[in-house]
Amino acid sequence: MRLVRYAYPNQRSLSPFSGLQSPWSGLEGEIDRLFESVLGDYAAPAADRFPVDLYEDKENLYVRAELPGISRDDINVEMIEDYLTITAARKTKEEGGEQSLSFSRSVTVPESVQGDKVSAQYQDGVLTVTLPKKEEAKPRKIAVSVS
Repeated sequence: MRLVRYAYPNQRSLSPFSGLQSPWSGLEGEIDRLFESVLGDYAAPAADRFPVDLYEDKENLYVRAELPGISRDDINVEMIEDYLTITAARKTKEEGGEQSLSFSRSVTVPESVQGDKVSAQYQDGVLTVTLPKKEEAKPRKIAVSVS
């Protein structure tokens, strides 16, 4: 889906009193410019990124990404220091030959994760990366005795 900006008709050109200048005439343009400068990056998502879901339970942190139409061989998951990087490539065959479009997403991983035990599973177009927590990061239940 692509957002298209609607251009309002110029009120001065439609008005029979086009010689009169309203003090509010430039306000609409200034408000549009302000919103575009602040929200411009969010209105059009980057073409080379994909959304991920992050969630956790008592034992693990999870990163879930929907990658429909991508072959398992075209997905790469790397854990380097405190960053988990997922890269994927979609190959399409067209009349002129084969085209490739690559996607990438990096997520900062907390220090409470065991980096050497990270695992990934890809099923039905959904990639789930499991990040096990260290023992000291897992919640513990402490019994309280009453005397």
